Amino acid sequence: MTPLTLIAAALWLGSASALAMAAWNAAAWPRVAMNAGDARLSGTVSVLIPARDEGAHIGPCLEHAAAEGAAVAEILVYDDHSADDTAAVVTEWSARDSRVRLLAPAPLPPDWCGKPFACLCLAQAASGDWLLFLDADARLKPGAAAALVGEAERRNATLLSAWPELTLASPWEAILMPLLNFTVLTLFPAPLSFRQDLSALGLAHGACILVSRAVYEANGGHGAVHDAVFEDTALARHWRRSGSRGLC
Repeated sequence: MTPLTLIAAALWLGSASALAMAAWNAAAWPRVAMNAGDARLSGTVSVLIPARDEGAHIGPCLEHAAAEGAAVAEILVYDDHSADDTAAVVTEWSARDSRVRLLAPAPLPPDWCGKPFACLCLAQAASGDWLLFLDADARLKPGAAAALVGEAERRNATLLSAWPELTLASPWEAILMPLLNFTVLTLFPAPLSFRQDLSALGLAHGACILVSRAVYEANGGHGAVHDAVFEDTALARHWRRSGSRGLC
């Protein structure tokens, strides 16, 4: 067999494997049941949003979070040294909804990345039994907060991350943003991660991570991944290494 033939065979096998993995994920990756949460929601939910220069996005994010009603006890936003009107938008919202509160930034400690520190500050200020970390450009579907808690309890998970649906407004977004989904769908065996608790199968998307407050604190919270650029998956893997059940 010539080198060219070997390369062609390797490419074919790689493409076939990637296609098979993507098909398996598309068919079997579990979804959050939107009827999983109901009036029997146990515990309170704190929505926690780290935001830096998110003036264009934070308003709609708060609108959707506030629309969750009684399922959400508080909505905290950490203004991470924004140079735009992020703080002003949150302040305006806090005048309308007493659940919304703006947290002023603190100096970043040595060896910390910005987002883990913002998330830690939010968690320390929160009072909920469940902590729902959202990116400022995330939008909750109606009933999502209660459904996430219900799904976590049904699956005995103390960390549950939901992979977001993408909204693609421009041609460049349509080209670039799906690349992460492509990588995950073709490489990560999501259905297997629900059956095996290996730390290597820990995965989370930072746009939406729900954690049990008690377990979060026991596992060291974001302090355990303080220097991680990709703090979401680092947290999910740390969760599993700590013996806790985390699912995406």
